[in-house]
Amino acid sequence: MAKDKSEAEIREKKEKKEKKDKKRKSSEVDGGLDDSMTAGATPAKKEKKEKKHRKSLTAAAEVVDADGDVVVGDAQPSAVKAEAGDGEEEEEKKDEAESAKAEIPLGAFVPFANPLCDEKAQKKVLKSVKKAAKNKALKRGVKECVKAIRKSPAAVPSAVSNPSIIPPGIVVLAADISPMDVISHIPVLCEDHNIPYVYVPSRAELGAAGSTKRPTSVVMLTPKQGKGAGEEGAGEWEEAYKELYKLSLKLGQAVKV
Repeated sequence: MAKDKSEAEIREKKEKKEKKDKKRKSSEVDGGLDDSMTAGATPAKKEKKEKKHRKSLTAAAEVVDADGDVVVGDAQPSAVKAEAGDGEEEEEKKDEAESAKAEIPLGAFVPFANPLCDEKAQKKVLKSVKKAAKNKALKRGVKECVKAIRKSPAAVPSAVSNPSIIPPGIVVLAADISPMDVISHIPVLCEDHNIPYVYVPSRAELGAAGSTKRPTSVVMLTPKQGKGAGEEGAGEWEEAYKELYKLSLKLGQAVKV
């Protein structure tokens, strides 16, 4: 009987040792996961805890800084990480904005878009269109502009080359109109009445500058304010109109025939 008891005790000790060895091996495989974290947990919960533990280990991975020194991820200041992240996000946003502002190919413009504003001149023209809309001195659309051009008195021919003589209007057309027949007759009418005209690349931007939600093919700026405009900005609008007239003359000198 004594021998049987001693053998039973030896077997129990061996089984306990084997269990301890198995637990140690499993903890080493799990990346140092404590027994307290997995004790009494279901297999699904154990897997979740193991994943969290692995993520924490990867977050603490070593990082090499700009000087070539090795820095532990947790030791790196959080403020530096936030600044680096913000800088990368800003660069990505800038790249997206630049790609969104992709230039319209020249093939999309009407062939008679001349003189065509460059980027700098376009900003000045659209700024003048905004001021005209504010001062009620803007006519929008083909029908309204053609009507105003035909009613305008024929200016002296020297008005086209003399900035001191103010024309009855300045026409701004969009170069990305399709079909081109929509605006093809307007430049001829402008030349008959000695009214300067310029082209801008985008009809959408022209419509936005003219305080309309829809794209606009043509607008006409008049030197006098319309009804409902404040008399306080009359002087400012006259100066802006003269500047736009000078710009249209400058662009007209470089017309390609």
